[in-house]
Amino acid sequence: MAIDAPTSPSSPPWSDRLRHSTVILIAAALALSVVVSLGELSALHAIAVFLCIAAAALIPWRLHDTAASREETRRVNPVESAAVAAVVAGMPDPAVLLDRAGRVIHLNAAAAQLAPALRRNELAQFALRSPEIITALRESIATTEPRRATYLDHVPVDRWMELTITPVPVPTTFGGADKCMLMTFHDQTPLRRVEEMRADFVANASHELRTPLAALSGFIDTLQGQAKDDPKARERFLGIMHNQATRMARLIDDLLSLSRVELSAHVRPDTLVDLLPIILQVADGLEPLARERQVEVETQLPETPVLIAGDREELLRLFENLIENALKYGASGGRIIVSLISGAAPDGTQEIRVLVRDFGPGIAPEHLPRLTERFYRVDVGDSRSQGGTGLGLSLVKHILNRHRGRLLIESVPKQGATFTACFPQGKPAALS
Repeated sequence: MAIDAPTSPSSPPWSDRLRHSTVILIAAALALSVVVSLGELSALHAIAVFLCIAAAALIPWRLHDTAASREETRRVNPVESAAVAAVVAGMPDPAVLLDRAGRVIHLNAAAAQLAPALRRNELAQFALRSPEIITALRESIATTEPRRATYLDHVPVDRWMELTITPVPVPTTFGGADKCMLMTFHDQTPLRRVEEMRADFVANASHELRTPLAALSGFIDTLQGQAKDDPKARERFLGIMHNQATRMARLIDDLLSLSRVELSAHVRPDTLVDLLPIILQVADGLEPLARERQVEVETQLPETPVLIAGDREELLRLFENLIENALKYGASGGRIIVSLISGAAPDGTQEIRVLVRDFGPGIAPEHLPRLTERFYRVDVGDSRSQGGTGLGLSLVKHILNRHRGRLLIESVPKQGATFTACFPQGKPAALS
């Protein structure tokens, strides 16, 4: 990408200068005519004087235009022009144009969002403190050659970024040539997430699907052999096979949901949604399960909308997992309470807290730190008998991470457990 110097405007044609000097020339001609008619000046001398006046009226226009053009050229640096700023602003990836000293000339909105510390006319090294970026930038400035670097950005979430530094020939103010540095950042996180998702899915699926597949295979062999003509055994085995197939389907669904959330973990939702109808929709949808387990679901929610920046489908999945877990593993308490309050986060900002409390057997303290790990179960047999996959709380944690929230777990054995989903408070706005 090369940047051309702006051309100076051409000088006005003689016809325009004559038109602008018409009044002066007419006045001079009339005055000289009067002087000649009075005999004070000869016609030849009058013509000479008129020519001098005409030259004085026309030549300053050209001198003035030339001086103004040179002053305009000195005042506007070609690289700092609006056209260059528009080109940088229109680039889809984060882009920053630097001078040879490493100072920021232009940057687009994506770059300002990626590195809020970037400022025009300030050194980029102070805002981009990654060692890989600084090394690549110094080498490119010293050699005026392209450089590439890949680095991991940990704030606010892990993102893999690829930096490309390209020297760009640019004109100088007085007609010379120099080189600026165009820095572009490409987010490689989706590609990395897809690769991780594939590897995790293969590893997890091969580990967790082995048991139900082995059970299905064993029952099929039995039905084809010894129990081939036994209606009671066939009915019993088919029921078990149906449960195992349902468990496999749910396991695959949870794995895919978890992978999708991880794939977009670096992109924070920006749509304002109301939590109240989401919570009520989940509670109504789980009413049949509550009746089956003989558990009363009590909601303690405010009457006014509670807005957060979130993904509606992911929030539905989050509350479904929390309330369903309470119905399954806290059913002995006879009731659960779903409430919503506001409070102060550890950093002092306000947050929205949705609490799901059960009155079941509770959870021993040694299990609490590991509850959100994949496939971690307090009681493996009970979890599988309840249809659990061991991925529910892991999915809850990843959804909350994407929403820049947090999960709190409190439990006392024999006194139930409380799971609290905390969200940053959204700004009042129209619901989407």
